[in-house]
Amino acid sequence: MSKQDRNFDDISNKFAQNIYGTTKGRIREAVVWQELENILANYPSHKPLNILDAGGGQGQIACRLAKLGHNVTICDISQQMLELAKQKASEENIEINCLCCSIQQLHTLFEEQFDIVICHAVLEWVAEPIELIQSLKKHLKADGYLSLMFYNYHGLLFKTVTLGNFGYTQAGLAKRKKKTLSPDFPREPKDVYYWLTQLDFIILQKIGIRIFHDYLANKSKAETHFEQLLELEKQYCRSEPYLNLARYILVTAKKIN
Repeated sequence: MSKQDRNFDDISNKFAQNIYGTTKGRIREAVVWQELENILANYPSHKPLNILDAGGGQGQIACRLAKLGHNVTICDISQQMLELAKQKASEENIEINCLCCSIQQLHTLFEEQFDIVICHAVLEWVAEPIELIQSLKKHLKADGYLSLMFYNYHGLLFKTVTLGNFGYTQAGLAKRKKKTLSPDFPREPKDVYYWLTQLDFIILQKIGIRIFHDYLANKSKAETHFEQLLELEKQYCRSEPYLNLARYILVTAKKIN
């Protein structure tokens, strides 16, 4: 782990309140889960899979996969995040294997490879993104599936300009405060796609997460018209130009070498 990589021990509860407990978190989880179901559909339904949730935080996805009978390992550098994941698993009477370590250090603990590797909303927090993807690849079986979600630079720029934050734009979208929920390293999609192909992944799908939600002029409609909004998010999440302006982009890729 680079000394610049972000640990969320100091704001784990803020994460729960500001992300997971909001309409933006519900949309994110719903669209992500829809794509994970598409990945799972490639395997026999009766076969428990070995799945790694790298940087899995509070375990929402990990617990949901474990409920389906899969063997799930979650790693995170935040002990507080993992404690919340363990608590969630205990409340739901399921088992997940929790490891407190960085993704880059996983190879020092085991050499196991997984059918599916998930890494959501981590790439934008690490100083060495290619190293991170290389680490994910080490733990993915041949023909295994990678689910990689990252914070989209274009979505951040578009939102910043529409808010009239021109000073922030002129500063190159550099963060003013270190310990916030605004990612340290927003990623250019073309860079992420290039890294994946250079590391022998085939990109199967690209999906925009929150293509409309964050741009609503009337924020209250995210609550009052949530189902209609979610339906539109699902309908257009694979389509241009909406995909390129999403706040997050979810890539499904397959390891070919």
